[in-house]
Formats: sequence, C-alpha cells, structure tokens
Amino acid sequence: MELRTLEYFVAVAEEGSFTKAAARCHVVQPAISQQIQALEKELGEPLFERLPRQVVLTSGGAALLPHARACLAAAAAATLEFAERSGLLSGSFALGSVGGLDGTRIPRLLGEYHRRYPGVSVRLSGASSPSLLAKVRDGEIDAAVIAAPPEGLPAAIGSRVLLEDRIVAVLIAGSRAANSPMPLAEAARHPVISYGPDSGVHAFIRDAFVAQGLRLDIAHATNDVALQVALVTERVGIALTSHASPVLGSDPRIVVVPLEPAIQLRKVFVWRLSAQSRAPLRAFLGLWTELPDRPTGDGNTA
Repeated sequence: MELRTLEYFVAVAEEGSFTKAAARCHVVQPAISQQIQALEKELGEPLFERLPRQVVLTSGGAALLPHARACLAAAAAATLEFAERSGLLSGSFALGSVGGLDGTRIPRLLGEYHRRYPGVSVRLSGASSPSLLAKVRDGEIDAAVIAAPPEGLPAAIGSRVLLEDRIVAVLIAGSRAANSPMPLAEAARHPVISYGPDSGVHAFIRDAFVAQGLRLDIAHATNDVALQVALVTERVGIALTSHASPVLGSDPRIVVVPLEPAIQLRKVFVWRLSAQSRAPLRAFLGLWTELPDRPTGDGNTA
C-alpha cells in the first residue's frame, strides 16, 4: 500500500468523482482508476460504489478513510519537519484577505514567516469575503481572512478567529457625541454609505435591519472604507462600516458612534481541510499557534 495510492483514494472520497480527483492530483483519470482497483484487490473488498453521477464510499471505504488521512498527515508532517530543520521549505503560499488587517496579527505573522521561510513565495490578493471563501473551497488559494458568514462556514473549511468586530456609524464631526449610540431606525433615515452586496459584511447589516423591521437602502455602495469615510466628510450621508478598520482612528473630520442594537461579526482565517494540505500552509498555521496574540489599542487582539 503506497502513499500515492492513499492520496488518490482520499481525493476520490472527498471529491465524489474520479474525474475531479484526477484533476486535483494532476494525473489522468485511468491512472487513478487503476490504483483504486489495485487497492480494492489488495484489501479484498470494494471501497467505492460507482453511481451514474458520483461515487460514494462503501462501508469498507468509510473504514479506510480515517486511516488513509492519518497516514498522509503523518508523512506530510515528517516532510515539513525535515524541511524546517534544513531551512529548505519552498514553494508558494497564496493568501487572500478583505481590508482592515493593518492592526491585526497578520502583518506580524507574515513578517516572521518571511524570516523563517525565505524560500516560500507569498502571494497576497484582495477580494470580498464570499469570493475568497469560494477560492479557498475550490483550492485556488491556500487560505484567506474573511468575515465569517452569518450562516456559518462549510464543514470542509477550517478556521481560526482573527478578531471580534462590530459595525459602527461614521458621521461628520460635531453632529453627534461619540458615546451616543445610534438606533438602527435612526440610521435608516439617513442616506447610507456601506458595503455592497458582494461583501460578506453586507449580510450582517442587512439581517440586522430586517430583524428590526427596517429596509436597508444603500445610497453609495463601496467596500473601500477609506472611500466611505471620504464620502461622509463630503456630507453625502453616514457610513455603516467595520470598527476594526484603522482608517477610523485618526481622522478629526469624523465621529464614530456605536449602533443600537449592536451588529457584531468575526473576521476569521480560513483554509480547506485536507490530509494533503501543502507544507507552506501548515507552516503558517504552526506560526499562528506558536506566536501569542498582542493586544491592540481598541481592545482586540492582533
């Protein structure tokens, strides 16, 4: 029983398709089919039930799956340990993110990652939370920082909480005291500047308005917090935006006030759960565990 055969077996089990498993493993489909047939012959029973549109595990396949994953994980861990010992970890690490990460632990982690693993090329990209989550799920990027969706994350996605966030109202300075919460009903009477429907944060704001029997009408939609603030200073309306954004901390032209009821959300680091997780991703997760959080000025941890 070879590791490559177990890799093919796990890929078919997770993808539910020989064709998709072949694409994932970068081999032709007959190669995977032959390896699976040989494995079934070796073990003495079928591992998959071949249905017209998919393949599903038999009871024997379900029994083998955790052992196969454990074998692959052990082999990958050994490879990573010796790569780290020799300083030869290489490859690429693709990380997507939403905005507002300046004051979080992500820059510090990336800095330490660069110092320890200079042979790894880090590729950063930005997009909306739903788009990034889809890219992680489909294996287009290794990991991402997103706003956790209200409905929760898919079972195949691992996550770690980066920070607890909330939505605040941003108004022109002098129009309201900073410690005076703004009811959502009052916010709804203003022209609203906020995130567009493509943003993961939009759903939190929309659902909070609906829960109060209110309709969210966004007059100016942009996911760029700096632009939201600029529009507020031009007296276009009020912004409903992420409190964690560093843009809000140093502009004397605005006042930031809490909303009532509060709209809370989490920003999370997500990756695809797989026994074949790439070594650069595992190294980054190891750093996350190793390096302690540092408190930031707003009470969050970074």
